[in-house]
Order: sequence, then structure tokens, then C-alpha cells
Amino acid sequence: MPPGAESGIGFIMTTLTNTVRVLEQLIGFDTVSRHSNLDLIDWLQAQLEPLGARCTRIPNSEGNKANLWARFGPDRPGGLVLSGHTDVVPVDGQDWATDPFALTHIGSRFYGRGTSDMKGFIALCLAFAPRFAELDLTHPVHFAFSYDEEVGCQGAPAMIERIVNAGAQPAAVWVGEPTLWKVVSAHKGIRLYEVIVTGREAHSSLSHLGVSAIGQAIELLSDLRSLETKLAASSLRDPAMTPPYPTISVGTLEGGTAVNILARRCRFQFDLRCPANVDPDELLKPFTEKVAEVDAALTARFPECGVAMRCLTDVPALFTSRDNPAEALARQLTGDNALRAVPYTTEAGQFLAGGIPAVVCGPGSIDQAHTANEYVDQEQLALGVEVFEKLVAHLS
Repeated sequence: MPPGAESGIGFIMTTLTNTVRVLEQLIGFDTVSRHSNLDLIDWLQAQLEPLGARCTRIPNSEGNKANLWARFGPDRPGGLVLSGHTDVVPVDGQDWATDPFALTHIGSRFYGRGTSDMKGFIALCLAFAPRFAELDLTHPVHFAFSYDEEVGCQGAPAMIERIVNAGAQPAAVWVGEPTLWKVVSAHKGIRLYEVIVTGREAHSSLSHLGVSAIGQAIELLSDLRSLETKLAASSLRDPAMTPPYPTISVGTLEGGTAVNILARRCRFQFDLRCPANVDPDELLKPFTEKVAEVDAALTARFPECGVAMRCLTDVPALFTSRDNPAEALARQLTGDNALRAVPYTTEAGQFLAGGIPAVVCGPGSIDQAHTANEYVDQEQLALGVEVFEKLVAHLS
């Protein structure tokens, strides 16, 4: 055994234990996106401020959720942002063998909602916060903990704007989504759309007196399905992605009152995921034209009828750049030099759109995200301790 190896292993185990303790606290907060995250934000702030971190909350308009922006070191341009979202997806209807909001250690795995996506990374940030506080930093280290990432990356934009407008533009942002510590330098963007069709109620035996909103929605959904099929066979591709083409997915559909009443209202939502080299407006143009056509036809029959379509979320893609300091740092610390792109979307695209180079890399597997019995392996957390220790040395 090389000199100092035993003490090094002991240090990693001690830090790993601290990381698990923090993770246990984080999992104990039920921060499903439909709930407030303020209890967790209170706890995070209470851990960081005694270390000297300058903490700023950026609340949502209702005041029941908040981002937390914390920083160590001087308020000056440059520096690194460590970014993670505090919200998690629901557990409703999933068959969990353990309490999803209590960290459970079985074998080499730690089970709980958010262990991989993505409280494991936040736990590492908190476990190393005392180390960052002790450093004589020439450039700041930022923590950017957001709300409502899981429902369309709603929280991050206001925090990014606050960081950029503070006059201390960071040089790089590291988004710790689960990648098994593999460096992800590109991902698709996502748009979420809502379509509401308003019809006219009538007895189903007198269909000529009304308009079924469901019937009209089916026509639109048929067009959307046709467009989805065409995209799969089109030349609009990024071979680094899997699947390489843009995708459309209808996620919700609701409408109608009773089987013998023409539906007055039908609502559906869909997402569109595009690589960076695809213009989503141009791609969706045939469908938006169809929506306008159906809307005009319905309004001509009955003024109260029509179709309304709106974009709920627009998260830009993350694209590969030759001169990306965030990616260069992640590769230096992890030793991963493979070029990798993923089909899902993260807040990294929003940071990049805000002018801050970004990379995605973190503990756990995306295969565990959103599943029943979600877990992060102890090895992933231990590897995270090693990566963060290298980060401390780099900042020193």
C-alpha cells in the first residue's frame, strides 16, 4: 500500500459518512413539485450561513417556493456554480418497498425519492461546504439550488438572471444531474405545450346543435401523431442523441362530462424535444397552422367555440462548444474524455442561454430517475467524494 493511502481511504470514508448524513436529511423533506420546498430551503440556508456563505433567496410569485443562491469567496467575475434542483417527482401509484421519504440503506444502495435525481449531488455540495469556506478563494464558488425543475425548469431562470445581473458573471456551471459521473456536453431542449379546445354542449342525439371538443381534439391529435411519425423518419437528426431525431409525446388528455353530452371542453398537453440544430417553431409550424384552421372553423359556427394553444415551458438545448471551461473542468476532475449527448433536458441549457458555459455530470444513474425504489449506489457517492476532493485541490 502506498504511503498515505490508508489515511486517504479513511478520509474518504469519513467524508462519505458525512455525505450520507446530509443525504438522509435531504430525503426526509417531501419536496415533490406540487408541494412547497421552503422547509428544505430553510434547512440549507441554516447549514450554509454559519460557514460564511452569502445566501440569497429568489422566491416564486406565490411565495411558497424559492431558489437558493449561496456563494463563498469574493463577489467578482469568474468562479464556478454547482447547480442542483431541490424538487422531486411524485411517488403516487408507484410500488415502493421502503418509505420514499426516509433514506434506507440496503447492501450498497441508498433508497429514497431523489437519491439519484438529484439530492445526491446536493448532499456532496453540503458535505464539502466547510471545505469551500476554508479556502482562500480568488474566485467564488456558487451553489444554485432551484425549485420546479421537474415541471419544466420553472425556477432556474429567475435565479440565473439574478446571478448574471449581480455583476459577478461566473465562468462555468456544473449541473449535477445523474450521469454516473460521465461528462455530458449536449442535450435536447424541451417545450411543453397546452391545447384547450372549447366546444358547445348538446344532447348526444342532437349532435348537429353542438360541437364535441373531444372530437375536434382527436383531429388535432391525429395531426400531431402524424407529425411525430414524420420526424422519426426525417433528416432532422443529431447522431449523438438517442433517439437522434426530435420527439413529440402527448402526456395528458382530459375532457367531457358524460357519455351522452357533447363535450364542451377538452385539454391535452404535449412535449417537443429537439436537438440544438433544430428550430422548434419551424418544426411545429404545420401543427400550429392546423390549430389556427380548426379554431377559425369552430368560431365561425359558434362564437364561443375555438382552440387555444400556448407554450408552458421553453428550455433550450445544451450544445457542444470547443471552448467550454465547465466541460474542461469536469473532464479534468473525472478523467472522462468521451463525447456524450443525452435526449433529456436539464437546467444547463438555461445557464448556457444566460451566457454561462455549462456541463452536466453527477452521481447516480438516469435510469433510476422517477422510478419506484429509486436509489444511488454507495460507490457513486464515494466517487463523488473523490471528485469533489479534486475540485478542492483545483480551487486551492
